Amino acid sequence: MIKIRNLKKSFGKKEILKGVDLDIKEGATTVIFGLSGSGKSTIIKHIVGLLKPDEGEILVDGEMVTSLHGKELLELRKKIGFLFQSGALFDSMNVYENVAFPLREHTSKTEDEIKKEVYAALEMVALEPQRVSKLYPDELSGGMRKRAGLARTIILKPKILLYDEPTTGLDPIISDQISQMIIKLQREFKITSVLISHDIKEAFKCADYAAMLYEGVIIEKGEASAFRNTDNQIVQCFLEGREIKN
Repeated sequence: MIKIRNLKKSFGKKEILKGVDLDIKEGATTVIFGLSGSGKSTIIKHIVGLLKPDEGEILVDGEMVTSLHGKELLELRKKIGFLFQSGALFDSMNVYENVAFPLREHTSKTEDEIKKEVYAALEMVALEPQRVSKLYPDELSGGMRKRAGLARTIILKPKILLYDEPTTGLDPIISDQISQMIIKLQREFKITSVLISHDIKEAFKCADYAAMLYEGVIIEKGEASAFRNTDNQIVQCFLEGREIKN
């Protein structure tokens, strides 16, 4: 579904990505691990075309992202849902308006059709539509904001979902609920998912495949079970929470 080849990106004089190669398999969840500031979020921003690489190629569903512009890039983005760390809800809109926003922007559905789909999306992420629809983002808990953001993300039925630290700042119970949502969406809709996370325990609940970004390159990748048992010392130190020494 997604192919990344020799992806390089610098910000000023700081080289973040130094030649990333990674395949994201269709219908599966791939977790990208790495230290803070290692460039994990930079990778997924390239996938959705929010950043342009200095070098390299990104193919998404057969299309070369780096060569798309304007309407072509917008059409590709309709296939991709992006859940930011904060949920990225519009503060001036209530939950209903937030979730309905993509349908109003990108479809010609009637208000009755929109209401039906908004309620279905909220129920999919375990939010009660009647109770939360009129609430504003600042009236929601952290976990509810993430779930509302996820409802808005899936409303256009994307083929690909990108999650940027979906459980950051949440307690263990709510983190598990978010993980179960990710698993449910992947299983029911066969969505291709890319998950960026520091939360190793929760990430492995979701992972079919895993990769480790370190010093600008992917140093280990494979099925989640094999990844956990790798003899790569850098990966083992990271998974065990030990200091990585070069």
